[in-house]
Amino acid sequence: MKKDLAIEWKAGPVKADVTVAHGQLQSLRIVKGKGRVLGKGRIQANGPVRLECRIADAQLKAGAFATRLTVAGKPHAFTCFVRDINRNHPIYIPAYGVIITESADRRSYAEIEAEIRGRKLVGKSQRIELEPEETYENACRGNRNLMCPTWLGLGRDMRFFEVGYDPKSGCWGYVQPRYHSTLQNIPESGDKPYNIGFVVGPGASCRYDITRRLEDGVLPILRSTQREENVHYHLAAFCTLENRPLSAKAVRGSEWRACYPNTGGNMLTPGEREKLKDLLHAEMRARDEETVCVVRVEAVNMARTPQYAWFKGGAFNGAPLKPAGYQSATGFGILESGRVFVIHRLNGAPMPEEEMAVLLQPGKTAIFEILIPHQPLARARAVKLAKLDFQAHLIACRKFWRAKLAAAASIQVPEQAINERIQAGLLHCDIATLGKEPDGALLATIGWYAPIGSESAPIIQFFDSMGWHHLAKRALQFFLDRQREDGFIQNFGGYQLETGPALWTMGEHYRYTRDNAWVKRIRPNLLKACEFLLKWRERNKKPELRGKGYGLLDGKVADPQDFFHSFMLNGLSYLGIQRVAEMLAKIDPQASRRLAREAREFKRDIRAAFYEAFARSPVVPVGDGTWVSSAPPWTEYPGALALYAEGGKWFTHGTFSGRDSLIGALYLVISEVLDPDELGTEFLLKSHQALMTVRNAGLSQPYYCRHDYIHLKRGEVKAFLKTYYNQLTALQDRETYTFWEHYFHASQHKTHEEAWFLMQTRWMLWLEQGDALHLLKAIPRAWLKDGQTIQLNQVASYFGPVSLKIESQLDRNRITAQVVCNTNRKPKTVLIRLPHPEGRKAVKVEGGVYDAAHETVRITPFKGKANLVIYF
Repeated sequence: MKKDLAIEWKAGPVKADVTVAHGQLQSLRIVKGKGRVLGKGRIQANGPVRLECRIADAQLKAGAFATRLTVAGKPHAFTCFVRDINRNHPIYIPAYGVIITESADRRSYAEIEAEIRGRKLVGKSQRIELEPEETYENACRGNRNLMCPTWLGLGRDMRFFEVGYDPKSGCWGYVQPRYHSTLQNIPESGDKPYNIGFVVGPGASCRYDITRRLEDGVLPILRSTQREENVHYHLAAFCTLENRPLSAKAVRGSEWRACYPNTGGNMLTPGEREKLKDLLHAEMRARDEETVCVVRVEAVNMARTPQYAWFKGGAFNGAPLKPAGYQSATGFGILESGRVFVIHRLNGAPMPEEEMAVLLQPGKTAIFEILIPHQPLARARAVKLAKLDFQAHLIACRKFWRAKLAAAASIQVPEQAINERIQAGLLHCDIATLGKEPDGALLATIGWYAPIGSESAPIIQFFDSMGWHHLAKRALQFFLDRQREDGFIQNFGGYQLETGPALWTMGEHYRYTRDNAWVKRIRPNLLKACEFLLKWRERNKKPELRGKGYGLLDGKVADPQDFFHSFMLNGLSYLGIQRVAEMLAKIDPQASRRLAREAREFKRDIRAAFYEAFARSPVVPVGDGTWVSSAPPWTEYPGALALYAEGGKWFTHGTFSGRDSLIGALYLVISEVLDPDELGTEFLLKSHQALMTVRNAGLSQPYYCRHDYIHLKRGEVKAFLKTYYNQLTALQDRETYTFWEHYFHASQHKTHEEAWFLMQTRWMLWLEQGDALHLLKAIPRAWLKDGQTIQLNQVASYFGPVSLKIESQLDRNRITAQVVCNTNRKPKTVLIRLPHPEGRKAVKVEGGVYDAAHETVRITPFKGKANLVIYF
């Protein structure tokens, strides 16, 4: 099939080569402007020019291997699908000053541009700017609402309990003992997984009404109410210790070498696991004190007449069972072996039968309790456990978790939904961080799975942000202890990108702490890791890779078996080397200079590869009449995989855009390869937003998308908040604040996703940029309504601890701010964004210089403390 098309440049000079893939470039001719065609596919022009092309054997149907036209050279390189060229909707790339249309379209550049702009089309980015700022409540109204089971634990200890109700039956509930990812199994169950199910209420009906909440909105103590018309069942559940109430001294934790084999995706060989057999038995089967899940249900008669309440005690579910029995005198659920797997109490005494109906007088209550040890107990231990004092253990549990929060920096924002999630999220990440107290390596697990250098990064970085530097350092030690002799770091599922992200997070820890003694101790590990990456890079400095990823690492970055020159892999590897160069500046200046030089060259090669791939990637429409270049996730493919330029099977993890969006070139900005404001970044952001977001939230596993950071760095507050609230409300359980990994209920208690939410919150509240500290860079305007306050108390930054207090006194037409960062490495400049809720601009500022365009007050030079007042 033949296709005649025209390319018109608004301005010159133009010096470009025109090539065609999956078709034949038959002819080129300049029909307007001064220039010349050199050979078959080269054009030169000094000013505006219109070039007409004839393409033969063009593949114009839908599907893979469609004909592509590439223009490489100056002023800009670009590619388009020839089938996309349409005179009714020309390809208009204003940033390049280029329009591509059909040859029969005789309009000039100016005429086409005027016609397109006259349509007043609005793309996603413009629509976001035209709409009010996103809010939590608005996002909730349109988004899916996921329920997630709750994980109860102690922190450090791998003995968890998964607790939830059954949405099929509509009543409580079940308890699943688990060693992190490994479900509890015992000889009596045929070594098969099981859970313990119980029932409250009359059973499945035409409707159910269950609400849940964490204690005080933040503590890992679950509260729930199941409403059954006239009887309400109030549930409380928490994890405690078998022999004593919970306390920091009482929590011993679990040996990390025993924890790791119990995490999903771990990379132990059968031989390595065999060597750990005795340790695993000691940590899983021979502890002298079990963890215990305590569940208490208070049934209350809400009617004016007597009503029945029903309870069914705990029973094994999901495993082939050997005979078990119920002992009325003790309330014990007993296995054939004689071991006790559950203890039942009714109103403080042993529950007489396994299933019961209890008549309640008006306003009266019945209290049903079940105590579930993590593994069944010998009778003597069960007798002792049956005397557990519920109130004493609950009070101790509250105190234990409150003390953890008190030991961290504090953040208070006016929005309770966010305020609670910050504290709950910190504790969720703490619960999933495993190892023996008080010292030694820790596993910053990412929910269901083993630690990953990439996915554990936001968890550890948020620990550091909240001042938990010792915990962060211990979590980093896991990666050093598991490092291979050749320097490679790999812990999960064959992923090959962990080395760079682990080094990056170590560099972030150093920026917070300036702990040179620590750097000196781990210097051999750092150098080995960098040498591994540099040798890997050397292997890819091949002539045949010029223009296709020269000097870039090739490897697998996620679940799919994609061993390519990935931009995510290379960006994060570059960043890791760059951070090590920074860490070694005082410890080993010579090595630091060498690594800094290597990092610069690495960055140069990544940028070259990106822009080469960018030029080969088809342009896409972004909804406002304009088009932008797309980008592939790796150098081997022309354009976003989701466009199927060269075919393939790319649908994975519930989306066509998983590779492009979640593990693609967006990472080049947070890895400091691309600047936030350069043209490549702008096009990346626009193409991603147009093709791969809904309400500016990524698809399937949205917290892998790093467009959040780009919006923030570019000062695109509305776009950032659109992402922030829509990801949060759709992926997190809105009642208990537990995250899933994917929108489709895959992988519960996913602390990697939760930690990126926490880091998003940290960035919007405080963010370092060079020698400046930005405060409140992306907060919602509503947070500064009259009477609202924002407080940061001793949050950690690159400049040392920071405290901030904002008071909105709009009844007096002012907002006040006090900021303290009085350290020997304090920032030179502090910028505080103080947006008026109604968009009004300040008329007077005391204590700084006001930037009306960005609603920001600049304090420079910052002397460690500052007070300012902004008047409206």
